[in-house]
Amino acid sequence: MPVTIGIDVGGTKIAAGVVDEAGKVIARRRIATAAMHPTAVVAGIVKVAQELHAAAPGATAIGIGAAGLIDGEHGIVRSAPNIKWEDVPLRAMVSERMKLPVAIDNDANVAALGEAKYGAGEGYGDQIMVTVGTGVGGGIVIGGRIYRGAHGVGAELGHMIIAADNAAVCACGNHGCLEAMASGTSIGRRARERAPEPGAAAVLKRAGGDAAAITGELVGEAAIAGDEWATAIVAETGRWLGVGLANFVNIFDPDVIIVAGGAATGTGELLLGPARESMAGLIIGHAWRKPPPVLAAALGYDAGLVGAAVLARAAA
Repeated sequence: MPVTIGIDVGGTKIAAGVVDEAGKVIARRRIATAAMHPTAVVAGIVKVAQELHAAAPGATAIGIGAAGLIDGEHGIVRSAPNIKWEDVPLRAMVSERMKLPVAIDNDANVAALGEAKYGAGEGYGDQIMVTVGTGVGGGIVIGGRIYRGAHGVGAELGHMIIAADNAAVCACGNHGCLEAMASGTSIGRRARERAPEPGAAAVLKRAGGDAAAITGELVGEAAIAGDEWATAIVAETGRWLGVGLANFVNIFDPDVIIVAGGAATGTGELLLGPARESMAGLIIGHAWRKPPPVLAAALGYDAGLVGAAVLARAAA
């Protein structure tokens, strides 16, 4: 099978690579986008694609994953707030300049596809990947294909409402979304709210004595170091994550759930252990069926570009 080019477009970087039939990244490029004008991001995508195609002239297609609401069928980025895109015909713009077939999709969708094909989900059937970082996102792969929904914007997993009466407000404006309850941001918020408690001393010290400076990352570091107060904060977040996972299991009955993202990577089993326990007690039929395994993602930061390269094969 010919090699393809995968490009992962985020708010701060473009990471791209040439990926072979075994899922190995055989050439890479990376550029920063934080200071770029929105129109310059497209030029950056074309630049890395040209460099990679020069390195691997046999590449047959390009796949692009971008954060935001993506209309993959028509090749349009409907909204990508991180890079200030609205209704950008990205597929046509890149294909015209590269003279190659191009496929685009949401970054979490293509990351899920990468993990399903070459990562922790390899060998499993239907699967869900949940990314737990600053927010909560994810993708659903059914029958080896990305599930997109009727309008191409399905699988916004972080915006399942799991605690409607909770005061926690999500970035989307709703109360009690999974993202508001089980993200790295929510870990930091819980810790700041509880900073007056006696057990918070170690985390406060890490924050320079300023409760307002406590972040989810600092709490995670303290938990990994063995601080009991921080560990309890992470565990509570994990239990909320388990509520969301149980809902996904009840709806989709997947073979496996993959968990990725900086918050999950940073806290490991301190987050995933409570999540598994919470999920197992909430799924329908838990008395007679085993819960699906909940596994840490295997591809790390390469999941997006590898998945985009897999997506490109269909375009080829």
